[in-house]
Amino acid sequence: MIMDLLSSTKKYLHETLERELGKRSINNTPVPPSILDNLRFEIRPYQKEAFQRFILCESDSFVGKPQNPLHLLYNMATGSGKTMIMAGLILHLFQKGHRNFLFFVNSNNIIRKTKDNFLNPQASKYLFNDKIVIDGKEVLIKEVDNLEEADEENINIKFTTIQQLHIDLNKTKENSLTYEDFVDKKLVLIADEAHHMVAGTKSGKLFGSWESTVKKIHESNFENILLEFTATIDTETATLLEHYRDKVIFKYDLAQFRLNGYSKEINLIRSFYDEQDRIIQALILNLYRQELATSHNINLKPVILFKAKRTIKESERNKDNFHQLIDNFSVSMVEKIQKTSTVPVVQKAFRFFEAKEISFYEIVKRIQANFRFENCLSANNDKEAEKNQLLLNTLEDEKNPIRAIFAVQKLNEGWDVLNLFDIVRLYEGQNSGGSSKGMSNTTISEAQLIGRGARYYPFVLEEGQDKYTRKFGDDFDNDLKILEELYYHTKEDSRYISELKLALVKTGICEDESNLVTKELKLKEDFKQTDFYKKGHVFFNKKIPKSYNNVKSFSDLGVKKTNFRHALSSGVGRVTNAFFEIEATASNEEVLKSQGVPLVKIPNHIIRFALSKHPFYRFDRLVRYFPNLKSISEFIESEKYLACLEITFSGTANRVKEISHFDYLQALSGLLQTLEEDIKSNLTKYEGSGYTSAQIRHVFKDKVVRVPRGKERDKGQEKLLASKSWYVYNANYGTSEEKKFIELFVRVFDDFKQELKLKDIYIIRNERVIKIIDKSGRAFEPDFLMFCVKEKKKRDQLLQTKQTTYQVFIEPKGNHLLAHDKWKDNFLTEIRNERKTIKIYTDTYLITAVPFYNYDNENNFKEKLEDTFNE
Repeated sequence: MIMDLLSSTKKYLHETLERELGKRSINNTPVPPSILDNLRFEIRPYQKEAFQRFILCESDSFVGKPQNPLHLLYNMATGSGKTMIMAGLILHLFQKGHRNFLFFVNSNNIIRKTKDNFLNPQASKYLFNDKIVIDGKEVLIKEVDNLEEADEENINIKFTTIQQLHIDLNKTKENSLTYEDFVDKKLVLIADEAHHMVAGTKSGKLFGSWESTVKKIHESNFENILLEFTATIDTETATLLEHYRDKVIFKYDLAQFRLNGYSKEINLIRSFYDEQDRIIQALILNLYRQELATSHNINLKPVILFKAKRTIKESERNKDNFHQLIDNFSVSMVEKIQKTSTVPVVQKAFRFFEAKEISFYEIVKRIQANFRFENCLSANNDKEAEKNQLLLNTLEDEKNPIRAIFAVQKLNEGWDVLNLFDIVRLYEGQNSGGSSKGMSNTTISEAQLIGRGARYYPFVLEEGQDKYTRKFGDDFDNDLKILEELYYHTKEDSRYISELKLALVKTGICEDESNLVTKELKLKEDFKQTDFYKKGHVFFNKKIPKSYNNVKSFSDLGVKKTNFRHALSSGVGRVTNAFFEIEATASNEEVLKSQGVPLVKIPNHIIRFALSKHPFYRFDRLVRYFPNLKSISEFIESEKYLACLEITFSGTANRVKEISHFDYLQALSGLLQTLEEDIKSNLTKYEGSGYTSAQIRHVFKDKVVRVPRGKERDKGQEKLLASKSWYVYNANYGTSEEKKFIELFVRVFDDFKQELKLKDIYIIRNERVIKIIDKSGRAFEPDFLMFCVKEKKKRDQLLQTKQTTYQVFIEPKGNHLLAHDKWKDNFLTEIRNERKTIKIYTDTYLITAVPFYNYDNENNFKEKLEDTFNE
């Protein structure tokens, strides 16, 4: 209610940025090489936007822009890579002149983890490349105890807890930080888990608080920047909402994170089993995941978390009981679960074991081996958690033996884990204690823990797949879907389950099931009797690594041959009156002239020296993109590369006559930087392969889909389509634009059949089954595929006919997405222009496409569709 009231009057900064500059301006903002070239991991689309928003906010003027000293907040979901954003912004701000960074958080555990990520190149989650190079110079990341140790050539970071920072600054002692340290040095403050830092604002008692300490540092220099990061913003307190309104530059919550496929799906396994049998059921599913992954060449070591209710003593007892269970584990225990469990995935596990000839005896032995005493870890108090921090934060590593973790509350923040697949609640009944909107604080805490476990475990099954996103979202029958799911095991208790579901929905971890409805898409029986269904093929391509083998010049890569302009410096100038200027005739020395100098005219050794200052132009890097390049000499001297370029120098007549070697070097540095950006803008990691095919009956099947209840997609045009034999499914649960396209096709079908002489016409809705990949490696799932057969008489033999089966990609698109998805429209046009013909045995297929269908431009689409079969 509070949030709704406030949001109706004022916008958050991220909304203001969109309103003032536009989404397109944000998307078109380039992320600089200082970030892209120096981060170890490839950035995701939403992380790219996080950087773009900062760069725009920093560089552009707009109504509502925050004042200096800059104070911004990133509200990003747990597991979305907040630390990666911190690392990228540190690199960018170093290039902009910042040298000193202060990282603080409320937990020693997170400090240790972040130091590992920032300072330890051997760590699996180290964020930077082996060598950081910015503007041609190698940059080091140094940990400092105080700013006196900082230097101007490198990135200097002080790591501390907010508690220690507050003590150091307010109870000064030797060698500790003081407020005076910050006065003459501009500083970037980075606050992780920042929701812990605003107690002063929330209570209205700022004086003497942690927050007041940070505020005093931040405001000590006009050029300081405060960057806060949190997954949690208090939306119930009006003062906090107002406090953050002009600071939240980027919002990417858990709900969006899940919708974009970056998290596991959550399933609750509820049973009437006692505690021991719940554990055994989880152990069986743990082994099933491991063996299933191994059978598909996926290296997976699934972990189970056993959750105690309140006390460390309870958790210690749970651990002791667990070890006894493993020691006494037997075939009869496994048989009991096999005979009594009604959970479908458990029975699927036993069918898998049977098919793989894994006996109950072998199940027992493998589980006992996996969960030996030394493979189980307690993380209950601060001392234990700190001691085991390395193990807890590297659970995915192959050499990390841990398979089970016992905890109460200590893993709720700052814990990075990808291979947690089961959480077993080792207590029963509804939670008690403080509550919020019908949920106890304990239940909310449980939901947050589930959110931490929901981080996706990355894997690929084929070349070109995105390893970090879900692959089987709507494919409920796929066995591998269990590798994208986290199971929360609990006793059957309807009141508690209802409360937990409410908490999961509130935190964004789960969709509200009451808002969704399940629909069945079924192929019509008449269609399944056709020859087309039984023998026909559908064509698509795959994502494959980009090959640069045919790149033999700048132009082959798409690099444009453009002259670089360089202004020569000179001491020519004049004095003018502050209020008016008497126009004076410019002297010969003041007249600017220009002169073009081809690079072949610049001494070779100067070009070599300029290249050596840019790591991008090391030969071992150049041959990645220009594999036919034989040497640096060829790169300099060949017309295919640098020798085709020219620098235009502008300056006074005397300066243009006397261009020095230093002038050449400066100009070359600028040209090489521009050229590097141009080359990189044309690089892609993947591209689309040639077409491959599969039989229609193996691709398009009956399917279950879930759509928003009561919305447009809840309506399926069943009555309209029931009698249309050309529409192969029983319904169309699409958008309004997709339904408009079908309505158009209903009207034109007879004309198409008669006037265009088409037969065997079919429209198939593509429910995320077929993907096509463009030359930049981007995946596209056209909403519809149209198939039809057209016969043409052969010119040389009038009595014979040539029969061609058309496959046409069709994509309806609403007005609000036309600009955003322009690349898809361009891709459809490329396919249309290519009109690829493929023969399978005696059948000829022609693969083509039509530009976007849009209801406001329906007649134009209809003409294009007609032309498809007349060309």
